[in-house]
Amino acid sequence: MRSKRYGGAEEGTEAGDRLDVLVTLVETYERQRWPIEPLDPVRAIEAAMEMNGYTRAQLAALIGQSHATEILSRRRALTLPMIRAISEAWHVPAGVLVQDYALTGR
Repeated sequence: MRSKRYGGAEEGTEAGDRLDVLVTLVETYERQRWPIEPLDPVRAIEAAMEMNGYTRAQLAALIGQSHATEILSRRRALTLPMIRAISEAWHVPAGVLVQDYALTGR
């Protein structure tokens, strides 16, 4: 099935089988060499801000100025209403935002 997806040989042919093996090797190598760590909720918010050009002011408009500052500095945990607001407005999966994460305690 991968052979066609990677623009190569027909599935079920020797060339197609060879391409499937090579693709599997490359995928395994990439996963081992450059693993993608799951984002914690704060990092996910920061990534959404960076990727979409959102500002702290826009985050503050969603969840409140002091809350935005406390969340980004990890002094406060996200609440369910904050998670819903961010998820709906910025399309950040709620499943990512509900995860536990370390707070600084300050």
